[in-house]
Amino acid sequence: MQQLSAQDASFVYLETPHTPMHIGSVGIYDPSTAPGGFVRFKDVLKFIESRLGGARSFRQRLVRVPFDLDHPYWIEDPEFDLEFHVRHIALPKPGDWRQLCIQVSRLHARPMDLSKPLWEFTIVEGLDNIEGLPKGCFALVSKVHHAAIDGMSGVEMSAAVHDLDAAMTPPETIDRWSPEHMPNVADLLTRSYFNSLVQPMRVVETIGRSLPGMAKLTAQVGKGDVSIRNARPAPKTRFNGKVSAHRVWDAVPFPLKDIRAIKEAVPDATVNDVILSIVGGGLRSYLRGIDELPKDTLTAMAPISVRGTGEKAALGNLVSAMVVGLGTQI
Repeated sequence: MQQLSAQDASFVYLETPHTPMHIGSVGIYDPSTAPGGFVRFKDVLKFIESRLGGARSFRQRLVRVPFDLDHPYWIEDPEFDLEFHVRHIALPKPGDWRQLCIQVSRLHARPMDLSKPLWEFTIVEGLDNIEGLPKGCFALVSKVHHAAIDGMSGVEMSAAVHDLDAAMTPPETIDRWSPEHMPNVADLLTRSYFNSLVQPMRVVETIGRSLPGMAKLTAQVGKGDVSIRNARPAPKTRFNGKVSAHRVWDAVPFPLKDIRAIKEAVPDATVNDVILSIVGGGLRSYLRGIDELPKDTLTAMAPISVRGTGEKAALGNLVSAMVVGLGTQI
């Protein structure tokens, strides 16, 4: 039983039908090199079952404290059912890109069940008419709640269910997973009471650790070494409207070698810098085309991992964030 951090818990509290707090990915797979030239759903299910020990998030569920008097806890789910989390659908004919986008959009429009481990994999078959893909490909659409993972722990989760070659080498580590009993209300309220007694001391300790950094930042801002320009509100655009429960998903492929070539052409640039520049360029082109380009740059919130080398297996989010300009005014 492990309590969520304040940051992880915030993703639970922010969950609404219009603002689900899950993230995800879409992977497309060519089964032509598999035995017989195809992969059955039960084979995928069996393979994932053999890899559940590779990431703790797979079998941990939330337990909320009554009235949210304290942050929730993770426990090893005593009712874990793999087939609830790994699902199977097929695209209707002709199985083109538009139909895949519609299915992914529908999957992401549905909030996750917070009483289960916070992940879902959906196998989508019937990708038979997508340009650049051989007939018979299938997609794996993942959904994972942000309370459970950040970027690095998401990579760990993905790595657990993938191999780097076709040999399908069994995991080296032994899966010693054991389910836990659900805590009762009295236990949760007792824990909440004792946490409330020590919380003021934790706040004082946190403030004490923060003071040197705040003083340093104030001095840097005063000298002009640090700009607070990006902290200003972003300009209003049509993207600032209310968010509905509906979602729209699409994707554009970019060869990684091209991204890296751009990165190498600019001193000290990173792959993330290139991606942000592409996003900024696309937004600028679109808004200028409809005569709605603001004079000030649009901004984006970019995550920053603060996960140390010894925290690889840690659950949840070990991230900070920064607001960056997208250069749409250039």
